[in-house]
Amino acid sequence: MAIDAGTTGVRALVLDESGSVGSVAYRELTSYFPRPGWVEQDPTQIWDHVRSTLAEVAAGGTTRPIAVGLTNQRETVVAWDRSTGRPLCRAIVWQDRRTATRCRELQEAGHLEQIRATTGLVLDPYFSATKMAWLLTEGGLADVPTDRLALGTVDTWVLWNLTGGSDGGVFATDVSNASRTLLFDIHEREWAGELAELFGLPLSSLPEVRPSCGRLGWVAETSGLDALVGVPISGVAGDQQAALFGQACFEPGMAKATYGTGSFVLTNVGPGCPAPADGLVTTIAWDLGEFGAGPTYALEGSSFVSGAAIQWLRDNLKILERSDELGSLAASVLDSGGVTIVPAFTGLGSPWWDPGARGTVLGLTRGAGRAQLARAVVESIAFGVRAMVDTMSLAGSEPRMLRVDGGAAAMDVLLQLQADQLGLPVARPTSLESTALGAAMLAGLAEEAWGSLDEMSSLWHLDAEFLPVEDRTMSDAAYGTWLRTVERSRGWV
Repeated sequence: MAIDAGTTGVRALVLDESGSVGSVAYRELTSYFPRPGWVEQDPTQIWDHVRSTLAEVAAGGTTRPIAVGLTNQRETVVAWDRSTGRPLCRAIVWQDRRTATRCRELQEAGHLEQIRATTGLVLDPYFSATKMAWLLTEGGLADVPTDRLALGTVDTWVLWNLTGGSDGGVFATDVSNASRTLLFDIHEREWAGELAELFGLPLSSLPEVRPSCGRLGWVAETSGLDALVGVPISGVAGDQQAALFGQACFEPGMAKATYGTGSFVLTNVGPGCPAPADGLVTTIAWDLGEFGAGPTYALEGSSFVSGAAIQWLRDNLKILERSDELGSLAASVLDSGGVTIVPAFTGLGSPWWDPGARGTVLGLTRGAGRAQLARAVVESIAFGVRAMVDTMSLAGSEPRMLRVDGGAAAMDVLLQLQADQLGLPVARPTSLESTALGAAMLAGLAEEAWGSLDEMSSLWHLDAEFLPVEDRTMSDAAYGTWLRTVERSRGWV
């Protein structure tokens, strides 16, 4: 069984030994935007949705699961009181930009090189450490005793509640999530004390770091999940690393793109930690513990808004009634009629890393309408992924094929645009639930449902392959226009 505590919602599902997905349950999460650039969620709602989706899936099953795997939105920070179990504030979501000024101050003070070398990351409000520090300095948590204060990502919050909460819950995370905090030494695979000191964070408030595969604890009676009490939680990974695992990208050079709330491209670079690459971050993909031979690393590019732009069309502009209408509306026109969109609602990620960028729409004419705007949003998703893949190619990690997943990967029009932009085949598997599948596969490997990575590779099945056009002249011209729009979006605030 897998639980995927994502940004847009929480999903639970069951995976059998053949890789087939059984029952699925889903609940959408509420996001709050109290100020421009701020994004928050309610940790209690996250936990309630975890519990209700797991209960729904468990009730629909005929057999007791052998294990639970957990995956989560990364970088989002939750703070709670370990003695009472209550959140101390709303969660600060990874999209939040409130610490942009602090990141700039740290960079101007000369700390970027040390952070880059130690963590593989860049100084951007996307990552967790400045959010945690803000909660202490601006959020009123400085007076909470450090032995009671818990600072963690969503996986830690969910794991702690599943395993007992204030009554003996496991306070832990895995290496893939820890490597997204700006606090974790990805070479030594431990918290970096000098970085915790730099950000003003007590190490005692951070969770223990474990491998991604192996037993972390058991579902406790206090979880309220009677049907799952005693089932081990045996796999944890951040959502993008879990998707790389679920896409069976086990060999160096294999790459995947996930079209979720944002778009994320990861390439497996093997057991050696590469040197920092301009425009990208280095991350730990997973550590299989006793079931593997040390950590696997990945290069990653991150675009903060893709599915969120679809929600914007639906909820803010009312261009769509349902998100799944986008593909057909975008395909109803041959092109965007000159409209270009950069959905930098929360700044730009890879390869620009510009928290001051903002969403931009250019090229509007009197003939531009719903279909052109829809097409421009779809194109912007494909362009953003191309920017990341091109940057990986410059760093010497050019993929031969791109495996794709996430909700927007159901759109044929997007995937054909993506293949044309990259000049590479784009492969969609039969199941787009790669994030949850990866979590279930990590847990299943720990409990010996599968004996090896080779055996799990056979679980991946092709649904459709999209081949690029031979003449990329028009694709390159459209991408060039979009890059001009990107430049106009930058440094807005």
